[in-house]
Amino acid sequence: MEDRKAAAIVGGGVIGGGWAARFALHGWEVSVFDPDPQAAAVLATVERARKSYPALYDRLLPPMGKVSFVADLADVARNASWIQESVPERLEVKLATIGRIQAHCSADAVIASSTSGFKPSDLQQGSPRPGQIIVAHPFNPVYLLPVVEMVLSGANDPELADTAEAVLRQVGMHPLRVRAEIDAHLGDRLLEALWREALWLIRDDIATTGEIDEVMTLGFGLRWAQMGLFETYRIAGGPQGMEHFIRQFGPHLKAPWTRLTEVPDLDDALAAKIGSQSDRQSGSHSIEELEEIRDANLVTMLRGLKARNWGAGRFLRDCEDRVTTSPERGMDCCPMTTVERVIPPDWIDYNGHMNEARYLEIFSLATDGFLEAIGCDSAYVEAGRSYFTLETHIRHLDEAFAGDQIHVQTICLLGEGKKLHLMHRLSGATGESLATGEHILVHIDLSVRRSSDPDAGIARALADISSIHAAAGLPGWAQPRLSFRRKGSSE
Repeated sequence: MEDRKAAAIVGGGVIGGGWAARFALHGWEVSVFDPDPQAAAVLATVERARKSYPALYDRLLPPMGKVSFVADLADVARNASWIQESVPERLEVKLATIGRIQAHCSADAVIASSTSGFKPSDLQQGSPRPGQIIVAHPFNPVYLLPVVEMVLSGANDPELADTAEAVLRQVGMHPLRVRAEIDAHLGDRLLEALWREALWLIRDDIATTGEIDEVMTLGFGLRWAQMGLFETYRIAGGPQGMEHFIRQFGPHLKAPWTRLTEVPDLDDALAAKIGSQSDRQSGSHSIEELEEIRDANLVTMLRGLKARNWGAGRFLRDCEDRVTTSPERGMDCCPMTTVERVIPPDWIDYNGHMNEARYLEIFSLATDGFLEAIGCDSAYVEAGRSYFTLETHIRHLDEAFAGDQIHVQTICLLGEGKKLHLMHRLSGATGESLATGEHILVHIDLSVRRSSDPDAGIARALADISSIHAAAGLPGWAQPRLSFRRKGSSE
């Protein structure tokens, strides 16, 4: 398959819209086809994703691709290298749609189905090219949850399967190859077991929808989000681990605690009971509001796991170098760009804008970016040398909001001996000034925690960059207000 980033989304519902957002946010040109036009819904999903997904990362994603709507399935199929089928979960509808796609698409295009229940061999029935049809089943919201169940059959070409996996990784997903074809794959089989038991608890008036959600959100759901099922139970086994846990609690599986083999009759009475309880539980919020709340919560949780380098956060750290772009930090640039990122929702305070402490955090990241550019990186610090900040002055000029794209430009006012004097300017996507930060730093020998001259390589880099920045002249925002004090001067 030639390297062209053109994706076709066939079916513009919740899942199709999520796929459109996922591809577009990674720079792909996306065409959406749906016989029942849902352009407004797709665009709303893309906008939610634009505000939330980039906030997972500490650097910018590539420039966003265009999302367009096409009335002819043949045109969509003909021009795409990746075709994501997300039509309703009825086999006859999927087979007819895939047949029409194959009549027009390239033989080396990937046709991936979002099906939550059908096996790839089900979808390959009667196909002239069964090898290009795979299952790529995501979880909602597609643009935030990274795992995608990738299911193959014996008819699939191994090279195409490897290409499909590479594309999914390119758009920030974690393709989990399911070892064998099975109805409902992995995730939905587990979810269905829990769902079935929850329905019985409601039907028998043992619990309400809210109480069931509470035991998950305040209990085992938190454990699952960061360690999953088996690692959680491994801990429950104590120092002796998983085998001890199985021997201790395994016999209880034969106790009649659950009704997993029975399905409650979803009659009108049970449907009405669940509906009324759900309305009381969260009816004060619209679906759109709940989606916004869900996305902000997921971003905050995922960023927390990323800071801990654990679970899905470890995946995001690994993904960041692959899917984001680093600022250009050339030594000959004046000013030097040291930070480019999106503001995450957990940086917003009760006034609805970025908290003042986060301005300092951004300028700290900018200082780190400058230090890395001159060679004061993690290896230098591990060798026992670093810079400490002595004094900071911040001017808050304008508001910043969740989802805003921000940039920091940095100028070196002084880089001489132990002394480092930096000025940062924080700006928005259109160049408007949001804040300036001025920082006085001193080089430190970490072995004795005292000031010292930097290594020769750092000193040379500082001399070069200071000279370049001095020759370029200072812009108006870079006028200093701080200076190095003489030893013994009054504060």
